[in-house]
Order: sequence, then C-alpha cells, then structure tokens
Amino acid sequence: MSDADFIIVGSGINALTCAAMLARKGRKVLMLERNPRIGGCILTDEITLPGFVHDVMAMSFTLFIGSRTYAALGAELAQRGLSFADSDTPTGVLLPDGRHAILTRDHDRNVAAFEKLQPGEGAAFESEMRSVGADLNLIAGLLGGALWSLPTLAMLAGEIRRRGLRGLAETLGEFLTSSRGYLETRYRSDVMRALFAPWALHCGLGPESAYGGQMVKVIGAALESAGAPIVRGGAARLVGAFERFITDSGGAIRVSADVDRVELDARGRASGVRLADGGILRAKRGVICSVAPDQLYRRLLRDNPLPNQVACGLAHFRHGKGDMQIHYALSAPPRWTSPELAGVALLHLTDGLDGVSRATNECERGLLPASPTVCVGQPTVLDPSRAPPGKAVLWLQLPEAPRIIKGDAAGEIETPADGRWSEQVRELYADRIEAILARNADGFRDSILARRVYSPSDLETLNINLVNGDPYGGFCGLDQFFIWRPFKSSVNHETHVARLYHIGASTHPGPGLSGDSGFLLARKLA
Repeated sequence: MSDADFIIVGSGINALTCAAMLARKGRKVLMLERNPRIGGCILTDEITLPGFVHDVMAMSFTLFIGSRTYAALGAELAQRGLSFADSDTPTGVLLPDGRHAILTRDHDRNVAAFEKLQPGEGAAFESEMRSVGADLNLIAGLLGGALWSLPTLAMLAGEIRRRGLRGLAETLGEFLTSSRGYLETRYRSDVMRALFAPWALHCGLGPESAYGGQMVKVIGAALESAGAPIVRGGAARLVGAFERFITDSGGAIRVSADVDRVELDARGRASGVRLADGGILRAKRGVICSVAPDQLYRRLLRDNPLPNQVACGLAHFRHGKGDMQIHYALSAPPRWTSPELAGVALLHLTDGLDGVSRATNECERGLLPASPTVCVGQPTVLDPSRAPPGKAVLWLQLPEAPRIIKGDAAGEIETPADGRWSEQVRELYADRIEAILARNADGFRDSILARRVYSPSDLETLNINLVNGDPYGGFCGLDQFFIWRPFKSSVNHETHVARLYHIGASTHPGPGLSGDSGFLLARKLA
C-alpha cells in the first residue's frame, strides 16, 4: 500500500483510534507495528497455564467506554466482536486492620454506605460528585480537548461569562489541589481517604502532586457512572475489532514492520518511512507516530538536526515511576478477610493515604517500597470465561515500582549494583507482594497454581515505548502536562516537521485508554 494517505507508526489505543477514524473518513491508512502483533499495551495471552486468559498490561476500559471514540465507533466495533463485562462494585479498598470501603455504581447506595462509615462522609461525597457534574464542560475541555485551538478558547470564554473571571480562577485553583490536600479537606475518615488515594497513582501522580485531587474526584465519578469494565474474552478482542474495522474500511496493517526512520522530501516535509529492512513506504498526506519522544526524535529523526526548543525539551523530558505486573492462576477465587470484596473489580490493598505517600516517595527515590500499594484486578468475577470452571485469575499492578533500583526500603533485598531489575530481584519483590495477599486472603498460597511476574524492564522489552517500565508516556506532573506535553514548546500533536504528527501517552491528554490523542488528530486531519 505505497499510496497511503497516512502512515501510522505504532498500534496502541491512540494509533488504532486514529487509523479507524481516518479510515472511516475515506483516507487510506497504513499502520506499521514492529512487534508480531498489534495493540501496544493491550495484550492478552495464556501466560501462566493453558485455559487461564490474562490481560498482560491494560485491563480496565472505564475511559474507553466514556470516550468520543467509543461514541463514534462503539456500534461498529460491537458488530466486529467487541463486548464488555462489568461489575456493580467497580472498586474498593482493604486496609491492613481489615477495615474496608466499596464504591458501587449506585449513587444513593454509596452515599448511605459512606455516611454509615462516618457521619458526614456521605454528604461530602454527594457534594463532590455534584461538583463534577457542574464542572463537566470545563473538565472535558481541559482533559480531552485540543488545548491550542479556537474551540478551547471559546469554551474558556463561555466559562468566564458563566462564572466571572475571578470565579474561573477560583475553580482552576481548586483543580490544582493535590490529592492529599483534597482528601484531607473533604473527608474525615481515613478509610474514605484510602479508598480514593491510590487512584492518583493510576494517573502517573502521587498524593502530593498538583491537580491530583481533581483527578481522583473525576475518576471516582467515572467509576460510579461507568464502572470498571473489561473486554469479554480478553482485551485483545478490542484490538481485533479495531483491526477488522480498519481493514474493512480500506486500511492496511503490517506487523513485524520495524520503522527505522522518517523520510523527508526536498521541502523538509514527512513523506514516508524507511523500514529496518531497507524498504521505503510513501505517504501522501503525512506520517503519524504513536511513540515515546526518544523514539521519535532520537531514533526516527536521528539524521535531522533538531530546533533548539525541541532539543531542549527532549533533554529535559522526564519519565515517571515504573510499573510492575503480577499474574496468578488460582484453583479458586481469593477468600478475602472481608467477604463482600469478592465482587470488586479493582481492589486496592494499602496502608492508607500516608501509606501511598510513603511508598510513592520511596519509589521516586529509587527504593523498592517496603509496603507498596497493590492494585488487584479480579477479571474472572466479571468474565468467568477467563479461567476454567471454578478457578480464577488475578491481575496485579504495582504502580510504585522504581525504574532504576537504588536500594530496598525494607532492607531485605540485595539490589544490583547497576540498578537494573534482575530475575532474582523481580521474584523476591513479588514474594513481598504475595505475602501482602496472603495476609488479606485466607489460604491464598494454597490456591496458587502458577505465577508470572513482569518487572519494569520486562515491560520495556514487550514495548520499547515503556522506557524503564514507565507506562504513562513520561512524568505526568503539572510542568509536563496539558499545554506543556511533551515539551514546553509543543502545540497539540504537531512537530517541527511539516506533515509529521505525534500522538500517544506522551502527548496531550496523556496516558489512559480513551484514545483521545488519536481521536483529536484524526478529527483535525480528516
């Protein structure tokens, strides 16, 4: 397909979204993926035992089903095999002393349960969820819109008319509150604080990070309204539905096609790509790269001098915390110390707000946290087809894994001198996590049939854009987000090279499974 309108490098959720939306508009799209299969961080496989189906990285699709991509393509993806399974109890938290809380999809039930937890907490939760609704237009515009655009300026002008200039400044100031500041001023119960505190981690933030408070509030509202759905049969079925839609619409996809560099024409515009095998593919309208900044500017454009602003931005670009994944095949579902947690889709085991803060700080200093936050996904609760009858799989995410190891906060694990994750360190640290599970689920170790662990370096091996295991496409702090993502000089998804575009987690609006950066660019280019 040498006469493609657009060549897309990479095949994660943003690339799939962009390809699908462009193909829907009649553009000829060619997607190139260096790995043997497409999907990026959406990968499903029987990695423990036959018959046990695991989503290796991405699993929960709350953001996707609430996205504009799903609104536009959901019906056609469903026709191609996509369906979701969900739980009425999307998330919960379990503290070491057995206290717990559950967020359900029933707002009145949540208010009553939180009020019972501690008087006043239900009313506080209701007030916070109501404020999300009141601010929804502003939130959606900032988190999902093209920030350097006339529609965004018009949205902000409308907000000034509605609130007044000082009122808008007040609201934006509230948006910048850290999750610690937010949770400590809204809720008195440490259980309530513990319920929401870990969700900052899933945004690439920590409890002390600016704008984390707004993010945990928005996530709470999203979970209550949309749940924490998983793809029935495995997340790879979403990839398959996208693949069929793209090819049905005239697009083409090539795997094991490693792009070596972006080709420029005589006028300095992106005109195609050169593959590692020497083949050259041309694009009439442009090249779209869904890759990390290093891959784009240091590899694909390595023969082209960078403008000072871009070179400076690249030199100052920072990656965030690493991620670690643990998967279990079990002879039976976990028997939690609090039985009502058995139906929770995503359960956090944590020492509470201060525990999340401590573990985050240890991770950011390069230490293996002594008591990390453990996110436990229970996919077989939602979709029993993931395991043989009566058996179960568990999906664990450790979002406080240091990318480079400098030591162990517990003083128990001898770390390599070079700071790299070794197999020994990976398994010893997984043993620490397993001990936490065993303390919170009766007979857990007796139910283990198999375990598979992925360290941050293992994840980078699976996907070169996960630099040292960073799943967020770069640090998500305020100075490297919104209009400053990935660089201070960035403007939406444009680059300094004409007809060369950048999408993915490293670009606005950041990480997640919404596909928004691909959607925004496709809407502009189509």
